[in-house]
Amino acid sequence: MKRILRRSWFIFIVVIAFLGGMGFLVFETVFNASDWVDQPYNGHISGEGGLSQAGQITDRNGEVLAQTVDKKRVYHSDADVRKALLHVVGDNSLNISTAIQSQYRSQLTGYSFIWGLNMPKSFRSGHDMKLTVDAETCKTAYNGLKNYDSGACVVYNYKTGEILCDVSVKAYDPNSPPKITDENESEYEGVYLDNVLSSTYTPGSIFKIVTAAAAIENIPDIWERTWYCGGKEEIGGGDITCVNAHGTVNLQQAFGKSCNVVFAELAVELGADKMNETAKKMGINARFTVSDVKTKKGHYNVKNANKNQLAWSGVGQYDNEVNPMQMAILCGAIANGGTPVNPYIISGASGSVLKDLGLSETGTKGNELVQGSTARSLGELMRYAVVNDYGDSMFGGLKVCAKTGTGETLTGTDNDKNDGWMIGYCTDEDAPLAFACVVRGTNQYGYSTAGQVVKGAVIQAAKSLRK
Repeated sequence: MKRILRRSWFIFIVVIAFLGGMGFLVFETVFNASDWVDQPYNGHISGEGGLSQAGQITDRNGEVLAQTVDKKRVYHSDADVRKALLHVVGDNSLNISTAIQSQYRSQLTGYSFIWGLNMPKSFRSGHDMKLTVDAETCKTAYNGLKNYDSGACVVYNYKTGEILCDVSVKAYDPNSPPKITDENESEYEGVYLDNVLSSTYTPGSIFKIVTAAAAIENIPDIWERTWYCGGKEEIGGGDITCVNAHGTVNLQQAFGKSCNVVFAELAVELGADKMNETAKKMGINARFTVSDVKTKKGHYNVKNANKNQLAWSGVGQYDNEVNPMQMAILCGAIANGGTPVNPYIISGASGSVLKDLGLSETGTKGNELVQGSTARSLGELMRYAVVNDYGDSMFGGLKVCAKTGTGETLTGTDNDKNDGWMIGYCTDEDAPLAFACVVRGTNQYGYSTAGQVVKGAVIQAAKSLRK
């Protein structure tokens, strides 16, 4: 009797497992079948990387960025536009996993659970996709970035969330994807990576925004304080150095002149806990979501740092890392009084694409990154830096608040691998633009590298909004 009972229980468990597995299979097939189609290993389906039936992808002005002609995928006629938007649009190889053609191939091709990729055209709804980016703005940024080893430039409307510029280098022409071999592997290192979303860089002095926020919120007399900078100062057994001896400065002057000594002293005075707390709240260690794609996390943690390392962290060195999109979102938050509008890149589509993706045509509010009063103070510091140190005419009449930085990547004596930055935002009502730009492969400062790239992109983006 006991033997029969054991066998009955065994059969019962097997039946339950079988039914559970069948239920899971049916659920996955009905609700997630399109995910299978999107996988890169299924790129052979229907030819042309599975894109031979895909709809058009256009920019915000209707410029065709990709379309299918005679069952072949054709990209924009301008080679610079093709390269500028490579990491946004993608190519037939599907090697750029974050690109539109890789992420949303099933929607672009009109995949159906019933018909697969063979649905009759008469039954199909439209599967074209319109993006928020402006092709001309992206081309402008690309031409500024293309001679650097690596880099990224992002410009977005911090009121609506629309991304107007999203450019990453290295890049190649999607009309002729490279064949990477052992011999040319180093030449194409990182070429499939969208640096706007998926890379981090040493921030250098743009991180002084975080240190300044911590000081404003935790040091009551911060606006009455002055410091003396003689060009260097010994802190924790090592020198903190400045490019210049700035003399006696207040917080506003120290921020504008990007004084390392002052911000190193502030980090030490604030201590590891306050610095970690502020960096965490401002999203430095967080991931942000942009049209279904998560950004790479930045990094800041000085829990175990010694005094000298803590000092350098306040300057934006030590082992600090930040992501370009993350920094643009932070600037958007400062511009919005502390709370960002989440950026997005898919503007609209015919048929049911937006419904399929579960995406809205408007940006949603994110979490507060900065207190409202702190955001106003940071904006004043960033505006002071532009007016008094960068030159208020730099952005062609736009009223800009910004900060530059030069991150030393600590590669020994190789000074050609610094990360040059400019981040900020415009306060113009008709051009509410937040931006971040970084370049790697320079021994110059962020102002003269990333600053010149983003200047052209922001001016062009403003023109696009004002059309």
